[in-house]
Amino acid sequence: MENQPYHYRQCGLDHVYLVNGFERADTNYGDPIRVHDIDGLHRAIGMHLIEQKRPLTGAEVRFIRHELDLSQRGLGDLLDKSGQTVARWEKGEVQIDGTAERLLRLLYKNHAQPSSRTAIRKTLESLALLTLAGGNDESQVRFVEDTAGRWHQAPALA
Repeated sequence: MENQPYHYRQCGLDHVYLVNGFERADTNYGDPIRVHDIDGLHRAIGMHLIEQKRPLTGAEVRFIRHELDLSQRGLGDLLDKSGQTVARWEKGEVQIDGTAERLLRLLYKNHAQPSSRTAIRKTLESLALLTLAGGNDESQVRFVEDTAGRWHQAPALA
């Protein structure tokens, strides 16, 4: 039993086994396991999931959402879906649609890579606040070039 892989069910996925990176301790209370660098393990699991060339399962969507520390409603807001829709994905009642799945994979990749950790999430949060309905705003938009030759939107006229 000592050299057997450990079936790591605590992550909520049925197909994860640890070959090493854990310790077993014999006690009167079962077979407790201590996993080394659990955050690193979960990051590796998440990266594996988003790099798979197949649709995510409901349990995998739930795992990624938990890793992002989002509620179902919070993830739904970022993906322009309802919390109920996210719950239905996670229960396996419906398959996550392609666009939402791509955004979820992108969001997780951004989360797992410290170099640009918040850029994509902040962009999705700001996009989620947009209201696409309504009239066209045809007011004048002005741009200025700075001393380094880069263009920026000019401040609004008062």
